[in-house]
Amino acid sequence: MEIVLSLAIGIVAGSGIYLILRPRTFQVIVGLSLLSYAVNLFIFCMGRLRVGTPPLIAPLSTSSAFYTDPVPQALVLTAIVIGFATTALFLVVLLVARGLNGNDHVDGHEPDNVG
Repeated sequence: MEIVLSLAIGIVAGSGIYLILRPRTFQVIVGLSLLSYAVNLFIFCMGRLRVGTPPLIAPLSTSSAFYTDPVPQALVLTAIVIGFATTALFLVVLLVARGLNGNDHVDGHEPDNVG
């Protein structure tokens, strides 16, 4: 299961990096979103996921093997909310830039056709 999860995180992160390097603004925004989702998934999986266990230490157990760490879950939840707000801001900037320039290239003008 760890191999599948690692491959999924790697594929999502690689796709995000590929899209960040594209010349269109919308592709850059989608790439940033994918990269943030990959980081969130990585942080969430590093929190020792346990099925059916409480997120806090039980009063009788002193071992950390019997609980799930709540900090990565809280960090990922906060990052998701901030990611939605950032994506909404990027989309508004995209629409304004497209209205001013007439295209959605990152540098603001269409490249010359190179044959």
